[in-house]
Order: sequence, then structure tokens, then C-alpha cells
Amino acid sequence: MLKNIGFLGLGTVGRHMAANLTKGHYALSVYDSDPLVVAELAKLGAAAATSPKDAAKGKDLVILIRPEKERLRPDIYGPEGVFAGIDAGTILVDMGTHSLESTLEMAEEAAKHRVMFLDAPVWGTKEHAANGLLTILTGGDSALVGRCRELFSFFGLNIIHVGNVGDATKMKFIVNLVQAELIQALAEGLVFGEKLGFTADKILEVLDSGGVASPLFHSKGRSIARGDFTRNLALKYVNEQLELVMEAAGKLGLTLPGAESAHSLYEQGVKDGRGEEDFSSVIKVLRK
Repeated sequence: MLKNIGFLGLGTVGRHMAANLTKGHYALSVYDSDPLVVAELAKLGAAAATSPKDAAKGKDLVILIRPEKERLRPDIYGPEGVFAGIDAGTILVDMGTHSLESTLEMAEEAAKHRVMFLDAPVWGTKEHAANGLLTILTGGDSALVGRCRELFSFFGLNIIHVGNVGDATKMKFIVNLVQAELIQALAEGLVFGEKLGFTADKILEVLDSGGVASPLFHSKGRSIARGDFTRNLALKYVNEQLELVMEAAGKLGLTLPGAESAHSLYEQGVKDGRGEEDFSSVIKVLRK
């Protein structure tokens, strides 16, 4: 049974995932570069690790969740990093969104240390994370996924096994691409409709009633209509995810016009200083 858990990365989504684990029977040790968020988790019963090495040492399972650009190599491969502390036989689960090369490099390093590895990026916002409603995509040995299923259920009940190590990362690229383009389409539809003389509420009433209705359109559309851009998923992270998509597509010799358009739009949002806002604030770029 998995008991001793190390958790590295207490960002917008990670902190809620770790908080949910404190509700279980686990002995949880957490690490993040921000001591304030570590202190928050300590109040919930987690132990505060002094380094990634400390968080990984003596654990049954270690979770790493950080965006690609915040995934510091010394924290993983350095003398105080994860692989300096992790024991043979431990399960290492990478739950962030990264380049395929980064994921495969970690899997290869894990094998050298006789560590079992799962590629398991999560999909959802901080609201989904807080309520245990994330989707977990898994790549790796199916029996290993089975061993982790109870723990994963604290993050979300929709656990989808998609194939081998690396396949979950590839699937997350698809999810990120479609999600970004859907919000771009919604933003364009609202701006176009407003110029034609309709209110956002009326446009959303129509969109909610037919074949294009979706939970994403409903939740983000209503927030946009209220002028509420409280961050659930930062625009800068969506832009980074699209950069990974474009990089992967380029290596396949594939042109994705919609992705290129979306990347340009979100990139402009970051340049406009909206990177820390919710990704739905991309509509402000169109309204300029």
C-alpha cells in the first residue's frame, strides 16, 4: 500500500492537489520554492521538506507537477534534486505538462535509478483541482496505474490510461490545443456578436441551446459576460502549452493554422501584461 508520499510543485493546481491528499491516510511531505505555500500545507498536516532530495527520500511515491518553464533541472537532476534522494523501487509520477523530450528524459533517468515511472499530466483548472475533479491522463505500465488509482482518486475520478510513457504527454498536447482554440473561438464570437449589437448574455443563451453547447463555453462565457477574469488557469500557461504544441507539430512537419493563430493571440495577451490573468482574458486582446 502506498503510504509515504512526496509532492513537489505547489502552484495554482498543485497546492490544491496536495491539500486533497491531506484528507487521506497518507504521510505527505511537500516541497516548493515558495515557503508561504509550504507553510499553508503544513497547517493541513503535511511535513515541510527542505529540498527536492528531502521530499523524495524514503517515499513510496513521489509526485512532480510544475510547468515546463518552472521545471528547474537542479531540482530534478542536481545534488539536492529528486534523483539524489529517491530510492530504488519508488514510484515517480510526473503530473505536469512538458515537452515529450523532457518526459522521456525523466523516464530514462528513473530507469537508471530502478525507479518506476508514470507519465500522468492532469487536465483542469484550480477550481477542478480544489474539488477533486481533475482528469488524469496516464502513460506507462497499466498495473502501475492500478496501484496508483486510489491516490489519483483524490485528484479526480476520471483517470484515463492512454498508452506507454510519453503517450499521456502527447494526448495532453491535443487537449491543450483544442481547449485554447475553443476559447479563442468563443472570444471571437462574443466580440463579433457584440459589434453586431447583441449582448454577451444573449449570445451565450443561443450557444448554450444548440449543438455547440459545452461546459467550457458555459462556464467561461458566463465569467466573461460578468467581466470576471479571476484566474483559474493562467493565460501565460496556456501560451506555454501552445508553444509545446507548435514545437511538437513542427517536428512532425505538420502545419496547424488554428494553433498558429491561437498561439499568436495568447502570446499577444502575455505581451500586453495579462499573463497572470485567466486565459479567458484573451478576449481583451480582440477588444483592443
